[in-house]
Amino acid sequence: MNKNDLIAKVAGEANMSKSDAGNAVEATLNSITDALKGGDEVRLVGFGTFSVTHRAASEGRNPRTGEKIQIPPSKNPKFKAGKPLKDAVNN
Repeated sequence: MNKNDLIAKVAGEANMSKSDAGNAVEATLNSITDALKGGDEVRLVGFGTFSVTHRAASEGRNPRTGEKIQIPPSKNPKFKAGKPLKDAVNN
């Protein structure tokens, strides 16, 4: 399912226009993104939790040359599914 499929599904489920559903989906995704940028965690009870993990700087190797390279620290978004979502997928 891609974003357009999701918008169509939301429009059908919520009995709203695709335009309104698109705005709602965009607003939801932007709100989650803004919260993660601000260092907050987003918990959707019954669905899951979005958070940010921090990776420390490390040393790696260029696979072509074998040369050592420094990998800078980074922040990565993470999603942990909640129990109801896990149960729904596994049944």
